[in-house]
Amino acid sequence: MQQELVIGLVSVSDRAARGVYRDEGIPALREWLAAAIASPAWRDETRLIADERPVIEAALVELVDVKGCHLVLTTGGTGPAPRDVTPDATLAVADKVMPGFGEQMRQISLRFVATAILSRQVAVIRKQALIVNLPGQPKSIRETLEGVRDESGRTLVHGIFAAVPYCIDLIGGPYIETHESVVKAFRPKSALQPKA
Repeated sequence: MQQELVIGLVSVSDRAARGVYRDEGIPALREWLAAAIASPAWRDETRLIADERPVIEAALVELVDVKGCHLVLTTGGTGPAPRDVTPDATLAVADKVMPGFGEQMRQISLRFVATAILSRQVAVIRKQALIVNLPGQPKSIRETLEGVRDESGRTLVHGIFAAVPYCIDLIGGPYIETHESVVKAFRPKSALQPKA
């Protein structure tokens, strides 16, 4: 039986954490993942927390070390403002930095907004988990994960999730299959498993 995939979803927002407005990050992530992941066994662990570095660090450590997440996706808190500390907290708990993810996320976002250059999004490995900082807006979350296509459906810029399944393979996590109509996971031929 295939190992269950556990995904941590963390929304970092002072106002949403206080109930001033409804969090949109976690619902957007859940909806996209439900459409994208074809693997039968996966579940999420969610956290809605304030923009406080010690709180973010504690949530990331708990999700990886205690809850056994293989992938943790955060939304919000990645800009240059004083309260934007998600990347700092993420780097503080990292074993390895994965700079390609941040580079690709900015490349995608720059197709839509010039201010994407202000994003400090990072991705890291902690133990058996990949942790990725995503934007806070649902539309930007989808674009970042899925990539950019032209009117005919041809991929112009690959989304970052195309690389996530193989990264999870390499760090010892469960084999993730995707619905190619949403995002096609990239793996070298030697890493492919037969379809279930």
